[in-house]
Amino acid sequence: MRTTAFVQEHVHESYWERDINCASTTLEALSHWFSVPLHEQVLDAALGMHGAGGYRAQCGLVEGALMFLGLVGRARGLDDDSVIAACCRFAQQFEARFGSLSCRVLRPQGFAPENPPHLCEGLTCNAILFDIAFVAAWLGEA
Repeated sequence: MRTTAFVQEHVHESYWERDINCASTTLEALSHWFSVPLHEQVLDAALGMHGAGGYRAQCGLVEGALMFLGLVGRARGLDDDSVIAACCRFAQQFEARFGSLSCRVLRPQGFAPENPPHLCEGLTCNAILFDIAFVAAWLGEA
């Protein structure tokens, strides 16, 4: 399946059928794409990672990808310093590409009670496509 089609399908199903947050959606997509097992406990840890539980701090799209870098780094036997450096480069490149790491800045229309659900669907797709390209390049699979 093409990358874009996979991501769009995964994000839509995660948001509209399962109603899971952006961090978990990101983790699951990357886990599937790179064939890295994702244990339930990791998803439990990501439960409140959608802007720090809605506080609008660091975006869950960033948090999920950073968590995945640690998971895939361990799965591929990479040392801690390599993973930490990749997390830093990821954050720098994500911020350069999307303009911020903050949920309050990235979320279309901000946060208001009248906002429809899953406003970040398009942003999520673009972020996960960015993540896949970043991870593939880091692992030498691009």
